[in-house]
Amino acid sequence: MASSTILVIDDDTIVRESIVAYLEDSGFSTLQADNGEQGLALFKETPPDLVLCDLRMPKMDGLTVLRSVRELSPDTPFIVVSGAGIMTDVVQAMRLGACNYFIKPIVDLEVLEYAINRALEKAQLILENRRYRESLEEVIHSLKNNLHLLQEDQKAGRQVQMKMLPQEPLIFENFKVDHKIIPSLYLSGDFVDYFALNEHSFAFYLADVSGHGASSAFITVLLKNMSMNLLKEYQSHGGRARVKPSHVLNFLNRSLLETGLGKHVAVFGGVVDTRDQTLTYAFGGHYPLPILSTGEKTRCIQGRGLPVGLFENATFKDVTIDLPEQFTLTILSDGILELLPQKTLQEKEDYLLSVIKEGAVTVSALTEKLGLNTEAAPDDVAILILKRDK
Repeated sequence: MASSTILVIDDDTIVRESIVAYLEDSGFSTLQADNGEQGLALFKETPPDLVLCDLRMPKMDGLTVLRSVRELSPDTPFIVVSGAGIMTDVVQAMRLGACNYFIKPIVDLEVLEYAINRALEKAQLILENRRYRESLEEVIHSLKNNLHLLQEDQKAGRQVQMKMLPQEPLIFENFKVDHKIIPSLYLSGDFVDYFALNEHSFAFYLADVSGHGASSAFITVLLKNMSMNLLKEYQSHGGRARVKPSHVLNFLNRSLLETGLGKHVAVFGGVVDTRDQTLTYAFGGHYPLPILSTGEKTRCIQGRGLPVGLFENATFKDVTIDLPEQFTLTILSDGILELLPQKTLQEKEDYLLSVIKEGAVTVSALTEKLGLNTEAAPDDVAILILKRDK
C-alpha cells in the first residue's frame, strides 16, 4: 500500500539501502536504522505502518525488537529477515507474532513488496474490524440504555393504566361486576370499566383496541376519558334519561375517527336497569360472543355491529333482554382464542360454553379453569363477568 511508512532495520548497509531504495521507488515512505536500539527508538518516535527487521544484529537483535514492538503496538505488522541456517530464530519470531519472514539474500524484491502489501492490507482490515466492533458495542450500549428507559416508561404507563381500571368489583343491589386483565406486554390494549349511572341502573363495557403495546394503551386512556366525560354530562342533566349503548358507540366511533390515529376498537357495552329488570346491550365488532348462563341453560347472546373507529357510516343496534333472577354474563376479549388449544373456532367456542356451564362463573374460577394465571399472554386477554344472585 503505497504512501505507508516502512521502518527497515538491518546492520548490513548495502542490503538495507537497496531495500529502502526499492520501496521508495514503489511509493512507500521509509525510515531506516542500522541496529535494534536505533530502530526501536525510531519506532517510538515515529510509529511506522510496518517493520522490516533483520534478526541477527549487534546491540539489540531482531527478536528483542519484535518483543518490544509487540508490547508497544500489538497490531503493527512485523516482517523478519534472517540469514540461512538460523531457522530456529525464524520459528521463534513467528511465535512472537511476526507475520512473515524472508531468507537472505532477498533475490526478488517484488516478492517482498507483495508480502508487505498483504501485511498492510491485513493490518488495515484488523483496524477496521476493531473500529466496527467498537462502534457496534457503542450502539448496543446505547440501545440497552434506551431499552431500559423504554421499559421504565412502560412500567410507569402500566401503573397508570392499572389505576384507570376499576379498583374493586361493582356491587349494585344483587348484581356484581368483576374483571381481570392479562396484558401481552407491559401495556394492554384491552380495557374494561363499569360504573353506576343512577340509583336504578349501571353500565359496563369491555374494549379491545387493535394492536398491542403503548399505542393501543393510549387509546384505552382516550376511551376512559370519553366515557367519563359522557357520564359527567349525563349526570349533570339529572341522570334520568335512559342510556342507550348504541348512542355511546356512535359517539365513540365519531370521536375515534376524528383523532385520525388509525386505531379501531372492538367493544361490547351494556346497561342494566334494575327497575325494569332488563339488560340493554350493543355490539361494536366484539368477538367472541358473550355467554349468558342461568344454571339451567348456557348460551351465547346474539348481536351484530361493526368495530368502533373504523367506518364513518357505522351504525349500532341496541338489544334488550329480560334478566333472569339468577345468571352470569361472561364477556371475553378475542385474546382468549389464541390461548385455547382447540384447533377450530367452533371447538374453542364450544369449550368456553362447557367451562361456564360446568360452573366457572367467577373471575377466579374462570382464570383457573382456562389457565390464565400468568403475567403475560400471546395477546391481551380481558375477562368481565356480570353476575346476579337471588
